[in-house]
Amino acid sequence: MIRHLRIDISIQLETVKMTPIIPTHLNSTAEPSYQDNPNTVLVQKTQMGNTEAYLASVSLAWLAERVGFAAELPLFHQQRDPKTANISINPETIDRLYQRPLNWSRQAPLTEYLAGRRDRKFPPLLAVISPDWVDNPQASQWGDDGRATQSAADFTPLTDIRDIGHLNLPPSISIFALDGQHRLMGIQGLMTLLQTGTLQPLSRSQKPTGTPLNLDHLAAANNTTPAAMQDLAQETLGIELIPAVLPRETREDARQRIRSIFVHVNLMAVKLSKGQVTLLDEDDGFAIISRQIAVTHPLLRDDDSRRPRINWDGASVSAKSLVLTTLQALRDMTVGYLTPRFPHWLADYPGTIPPRPTADDLAEGLSELMRLWDGLATLPSYKRMELGVETPYLRRFSFESGSGEGNLLFRPVGQVALAQALGVVVFQRQISVVEALNRLQKFDDDGGFTSIELPQSLWYGVLYDPNKRRIRVSGKDLARKLLIYVLGGMSENQEIADLRLDLAKARTFENRAVSFEGKFVTPREVGMPPKVQL
Repeated sequence: MIRHLRIDISIQLETVKMTPIIPTHLNSTAEPSYQDNPNTVLVQKTQMGNTEAYLASVSLAWLAERVGFAAELPLFHQQRDPKTANISINPETIDRLYQRPLNWSRQAPLTEYLAGRRDRKFPPLLAVISPDWVDNPQASQWGDDGRATQSAADFTPLTDIRDIGHLNLPPSISIFALDGQHRLMGIQGLMTLLQTGTLQPLSRSQKPTGTPLNLDHLAAANNTTPAAMQDLAQETLGIELIPAVLPRETREDARQRIRSIFVHVNLMAVKLSKGQVTLLDEDDGFAIISRQIAVTHPLLRDDDSRRPRINWDGASVSAKSLVLTTLQALRDMTVGYLTPRFPHWLADYPGTIPPRPTADDLAEGLSELMRLWDGLATLPSYKRMELGVETPYLRRFSFESGSGEGNLLFRPVGQVALAQALGVVVFQRQISVVEALNRLQKFDDDGGFTSIELPQSLWYGVLYDPNKRRIRVSGKDLARKLLIYVLGGMSENQEIADLRLDLAKARTFENRAVSFEGKFVTPREVGMPPKVQL
């Protein structure tokens, strides 16, 4: 914003181009022709270090038409991969690349977000303006010493305010997204959806995949009409434009500056951890009730009389950690347990933001989750914490320094697999939550979760890798199925036969299977664990 000055600027948007209208009190000496010129944009000039930039507000339609990808620049025409539209990396291009490769699988989710959310919001784009003379070493704008005699930005300030003015952007000037190319991809997809009624999702390499987005369906889901959704094209987004070349720069100087800006922008913006996203997310129902459980349930909430039970930021728990779990693992447990009950809480497409559940749904979900944690708190393994046993001892393997019980319930992967299994047993196999938790308590009482590093454990070879002597995260799905089985939630012969085969494979090392007695046997002789009998 401009210091000590408030400006009321109205902007007239055409179907595709953006034509700014200058306020009367600022237009006394400006050229009248700017008001009707579709090739100029009203901007505010900024300066950081030696880089000037120009801030503007433009329509989504203008962005889709005028802004492209670096791979589309004339200097890359001979080096583009026709299959992916990305620049082929070779000796000619390795030092000219400005962006990461395009991932076209992100287009449909971003388009669906723009078309389907009323609270949609994209951050501003950062783009580079590059006139045709920039890539022509013989152009008059390059001096005899190879340095530019002018900026790539053609900016005309207003007489009274030097940092507000018009940026001249005729069609001959290339504009490419430096940061925000996938946002641009989503905007381009939105224009296609509005113009044709459909958008075909693409794979990473730009091959058609999946079911097309349909404008009629999206309109119906938003209680509107396809005609009314055409207004989306005229919604506005911020864009920051930087010149491809500054005065006195060589082409090499300019190239290095642009590449550095891209790297700096991404390095300075630290990505939120999964725990931080869960802590802040106001759309994901699973995240909302997970953090409520985390601060209210007696087993999890902070208490001055004991050490904290939750790592709010990290994604994993080390063997020495004094916490029980992480907020991210808690959210994953909630997803695993409640998805069979609330499948509509999930996003429609991977990578999109799900709609916030209703207040009634959230209340019911929190009640179901509270019942789960009330039951988990009665497990013998977790009650040992109340007796003063520290979590590192309960978590550590027997061969680690200080030894330990090797209890799976103190590992996030085990916690998540358990919650997923209980979700299937309770909500799909119709075993009451009370009965399921009673069986689980019996399984824990019999040592079902401890000493997982020993062959006698069901989790040996499944969630414990005896060769590397560490947790095997890849075995989580098999662990989930095994828990469904032992809790009485699996009865079909083929499903059990497949599980028996998968278990034997997990316990086979160099063509030798290990039985539950710790002996080498054939895979057929591994067998199955007994179901819990109350």
